[in-house]
Amino acid sequence: MNKSTLAGLLAGIGAFGLWGLLPAYWKALHQVPAPEIFCHRVLWCLVFVLLVLALQKRLSELTVSRTSLGLLGISGTLLCINWLTYIWGVNAGYVLDASMGYYINPLVNVLLGCIFFRDRLRPFQVLAILLAAIGVGYMVYSFGRFPWIALTLALTFGFYGLIRKKIAVESLPGLSIEMSVLCLPVLGYLAFRHGQGLGALGTIDVQVDLLLIGAGAVTAVPLLLFAFCARRLRLVEVGILQYLAPTGMFLLGVFAYHEPFNISRLLSFIFIWTGIAIYILESVWHYKNASVKSPFALARDQRSEVRDQKSVKTSRTKKP
Repeated sequence: MNKSTLAGLLAGIGAFGLWGLLPAYWKALHQVPAPEIFCHRVLWCLVFVLLVLALQKRLSELTVSRTSLGLLGISGTLLCINWLTYIWGVNAGYVLDASMGYYINPLVNVLLGCIFFRDRLRPFQVLAILLAAIGVGYMVYSFGRFPWIALTLALTFGFYGLIRKKIAVESLPGLSIEMSVLCLPVLGYLAFRHGQGLGALGTIDVQVDLLLIGAGAVTAVPLLLFAFCARRLRLVEVGILQYLAPTGMFLLGVFAYHEPFNISRLLSFIFIWTGIAIYILESVWHYKNASVKSPFALARDQRSEVRDQKSVKTSRTKKP
């Protein structure tokens, strides 16, 4: 492993590790209503990202076409739903549901690619998606409760990625534009809260103030690490690393917050984990087969090359 790959690996572990620990951050703000935490996250994320872009002298990348701006408005709305659902779910005691949502998200991405981009599903991908669906269905059957938090997180982030694929904008400039679109209603809500004497910033204690302001950094820093990682690792390696985040959430939910985890919930997760294991192994196998030709393919190429050389020699011996 060379230095560049090692740096990418460490950055990936840092990015997905931080995302996996985010529930602990939002839990520390349990005194603040989820909508207000979300609004501060948007506001301070925008400030932080603009500072980073200014330091990198990349503010010119904030200029986009009207079409891109409209699409970023839609993707920003999806991100808004995702973040608000996530923060509310974590602080309401549904960390395991959030974990499930991010476990099944890559499989949702594959399914959306099949529907909207007509990507062909390989047999083991179909099996992985079916097993995840069985896991979700079993949870509905055994608990009598629809896992709306998990599915909202998976679907909103899936559609978010789908839209961002259509926009030729880098991650940080795109995020800053999305936050700018949301900034006006966010500032309006915060002004209303403070006007009613209910705002959290500056009224509870210094720790809460620092956590609210720091919400921008804890949102943007993992994105910076991820961008660094993605440039240095192969896609299949990033795909495996991404499961660190829901695993971190899962461990926090079970061992730190002692959320209910009976045999029925375990079976649901086993179906999902089995589907994910199949998906990862199939992805690695497919990547290796795509990047390394089989001996039969090499022999076929060599025979073709010999035929081409013979035809060239023949054409040269012919008189005009």
